[in-house]
Amino acid sequence: MKSDLALYGGPKTKTTPNLPMYPGGIEIGDEEKRQVLEVLDRKYLFRYYGPEQYPSKVSEFETKFATRMGSKHCLAVNSCTSALIASLVACGIGPGDEVIVSGYTFFASCAAIVAAKAIPVIAEVDETLTIDPDDIERKITPSTRALVIVHMRGVPCDMDRIMSIAGKHNLRVIEDVAQACGGTYKGKTLGTFGDCGCFSFQYHKIITAGEGGAIITDNDILYDRCMGYHDTAACWRPDRFAEQRYEGELFCGVNYRMSELTGAVMLAQLDRLDGLVGRMRQLQQRIIAGISDLTAIKLRPVYDPAGDVAVCLVFYLNDASKVDEFARALQAEGVAAGSVYSSSIPDWHIYKHWKHVINKMTPTAIQCPWTCPYHKGEEVNYSEDMNPATLEYLSRCIMLDIPAQMSDADAGLIAAAIRKVTKVLA
Repeated sequence: MKSDLALYGGPKTKTTPNLPMYPGGIEIGDEEKRQVLEVLDRKYLFRYYGPEQYPSKVSEFETKFATRMGSKHCLAVNSCTSALIASLVACGIGPGDEVIVSGYTFFASCAAIVAAKAIPVIAEVDETLTIDPDDIERKITPSTRALVIVHMRGVPCDMDRIMSIAGKHNLRVIEDVAQACGGTYKGKTLGTFGDCGCFSFQYHKIITAGEGGAIITDNDILYDRCMGYHDTAACWRPDRFAEQRYEGELFCGVNYRMSELTGAVMLAQLDRLDGLVGRMRQLQQRIIAGISDLTAIKLRPVYDPAGDVAVCLVFYLNDASKVDEFARALQAEGVAAGSVYSSSIPDWHIYKHWKHVINKMTPTAIQCPWTCPYHKGEEVNYSEDMNPATLEYLSRCIMLDIPAQMSDADAGLIAAAIRKVTKVLA
């Protein structure tokens, strides 16, 4: 009965406090302090110009991160957005090109395409809440040059299908691994499938320095071009004033460099990655084990469950009209869960609220890249209802974060609360 629920006067299932979802941020401690103080003691704040007897912390982090991810090269940058833009530019994406991206991702995944002067084409997600390979194929045109593939909410995309489609149509693949650092697909690290893999170290991410990002690639030329774009002063070149060593090496860029202080924090944080991911996976499996027999809710399917970094748990109700009450009931039971999509609440993770793109809003009246004369296909237009499957999936979702610092007992209480609410409301 409804009266059994805390929302309607019943006893609360979980009375312990809910922890914030800053997995790496909460763990910041002595090693981060030691690394940062070492930078300050050395007075070496910029990787290219510093006391010559000391190594660069950023360079050390790049080597360590590339090794951990199983990639030939790593370039540290100041954000994942910067990583996406630099990767697109390095891959030769620009005016006249279309790039397909999913409609459920933080807006930066789409904004980076516009920053690279290409036109975003927004695709559906499937029930995994990652990009729908079938819709990728439907939205490919002669102008399509690349895919931005987002491993959303910690789970891997269907990389077998995606790489097959990319190979068939000769498309570049940029992986956005901002929310899935340390994840895998069939044993292979996310970020190593495409031409470039892009990572975020913003404070909400698994490991963090507050801000920061990285690009990984096995391609020597793409690495050079990413380096060139992220550092317009060309400090990275063996001879910064020399002629270009190959066609396309030199061009104007920006400043997306990572600072030595950020690199120092990330050196310490990287050592925490495997422990954080391992713990979140344990907690997620504990919750799943406690609710796996429930037939009135459906866990989000995952292309490779072993590769999920388990930053959250997502499940579906069969009717969107039940979601709001279900979420409020869980919150009343002491569980920090919530709905994912409400048409009246703006959320920059959902394409419907990307007014900047839907209305083609730009800093000048020219409306570049949508008015680019090099674009030879049909005009790309957008609407709030253009991806109905995405909105339908999201409207039926309940999501809860899984902080790595949560106790086993709390995971059990969360499962009990879900069971209790499901019995009454689902």
